[in-house]
Amino acid sequence: MAVTQNGIIILGIESSCDDTGAAIIQDGVLLSNCVANQQIHEAYGGVIPELASRAHQQNILPVVDQALRQAKITKNQISAIAYTRGPGLIGSLLVGSSFAKGLALALEKPLIEVNHMQGHILAHLIQDETQNKQPNFPFICLTVSGGHTQLVVVRSPTQFEIIGETIDDAAGEAFDKSAKLLGLPYPGGPLIDQLAQTGNPHQFKFSQPQVNGLNFSFSGLKTNIMYFLKAETNKDPQFIANHLPHLAASIQFTIIDILLKKLKAASQQTGIKNIALAGGVSANKGLRAALVQAGQQNNWQVFIPPFAYCTDNAAMIAITGYYKYLAGDLSNQGVSASARYPL
Repeated sequence: MAVTQNGIIILGIESSCDDTGAAIIQDGVLLSNCVANQQIHEAYGGVIPELASRAHQQNILPVVDQALRQAKITKNQISAIAYTRGPGLIGSLLVGSSFAKGLALALEKPLIEVNHMQGHILAHLIQDETQNKQPNFPFICLTVSGGHTQLVVVRSPTQFEIIGETIDDAAGEAFDKSAKLLGLPYPGGPLIDQLAQTGNPHQFKFSQPQVNGLNFSFSGLKTNIMYFLKAETNKDPQFIANHLPHLAASIQFTIIDILLKKLKAASQQTGIKNIALAGGVSANKGLRAALVQAGQQNNWQVFIPPFAYCTDNAAMIAITGYYKYLAGDLSNQGVSASARYPL
């Protein structure tokens, strides 16, 4: 690939769900990372796809312009444009992919399609002012988000092997659905994490589905919580209100325990002790603390991304685009956005 006197400059565009992001990375170093959030979904208790895609259309040009200005580069200095092809909401993905394709045509720059989940994993390779340690290869990444829960062996920036994943609900869904059962507003996962700080995680015991191998299951846990709350509120209508922190702490403890048991098994089976965390749920303080403790107990090298790279962001798309650019793995105008796009 051609390298200009300015180095390799990648514009990353993220639009998989309800956050519109744009970022600039130069030779692996982050220059800017801008995002426009959508507050409108809070009133509906979840993301409304049609509203999300409309908001992306309004936000994408200002966000890209802001990223370029903060990075102090011009659009003509860009080496390539990386964008999220999937997985995600198809309407949202189409806004980002269409914008990226149009800009690439206008500037005569190459396109790079990026898998959203690969981006979450490679966020660990972003170089910025925080000087965070980067994991050595190979490492196991526990990727946890609202739509995915996976154990991935990462052998290089372009070599991934899924060794475990959820067979039904993802961990993020388990948090959000449990929060809804508790009567908490959307998004409920962060509220459970907040409430859990003052609760007893062993106050209530919930079921842990038994799944063979390294796969996960969370649908049974959700059902168990639902029936438990129904039975208790029939006896005491104020049960949830009177025990909210303990309920949140017990639910969070159970979800984290399920995740870490599988992670420990994955480390034992592969012999890999470099362990990374990624995805939106990696912002959960309880999970971060539990992983650090598990690392000390199991002699792991643990890598946890800064909060800015946990939730959806364009920096992770740009860094993935950078490594794909180095490998010569470019895309073309004929590639379509994909709501289901396997790693």
